[in-house]
This record gives sequence, C-alpha cells and structure tokens, in this order.
Amino acid sequence: MAPNGVTYFWRPGCPFCSMLRRGLDAHGIVTTDHNIWEEPEAAATVRSFARGNETVPTVVIGDVGFVNPSIHDVVRYLEEHAPHLLPA
Repeated sequence: MAPNGVTYFWRPGCPFCSMLRRGLDAHGIVTTDHNIWEEPEAAATVRSFARGNETVPTVVIGDVGFVNPSIHDVVRYLEEHAPHLLPA
C-alpha cells in the first residue's frame, strides 16, 4: 500500500528543522506537522524512530522514518516510493 502522506516532526528553535522546512516548502511537499514539545504522542513517535531520542527533524512517510534527513533524502524516497506525494 502506498504511503498517503508526509509527517514532519519538529521543535521550536531547531536550526536543522528550519533548514528542512525550507527545503520541503521549496519542493512543494505537503506535510502534516507536529511540534514534539507540544504533543507528547509526537515525541513518542520520534523516539520510536530515533533509538529512544527526541531527534528532530524527523520525517515519517508511511511506516518509514527518517531522522534528521536532508531534503534530498526525502525527495529521493518520495520519487521512488511515493511519487504521488510530490507536486505535479
């Protein structure tokens, strides 16, 4: 089954989060965003992909998680596994 969305986990003040957010926006990738400092469930999700740590940014596409990915990592994965989530 194809992934149906891109989920972006972040926290305020994180420069890596800001950098990835700019890349996602520049590529027109639509995300559902979660601030791990305001959402305990989001923090738990991040810990499940980041070996118990709350490392952000974390991107989840389907059941695959990317901890502190580059925009190129995200785009490459989407091109191969979920091209329908990229803008036309």
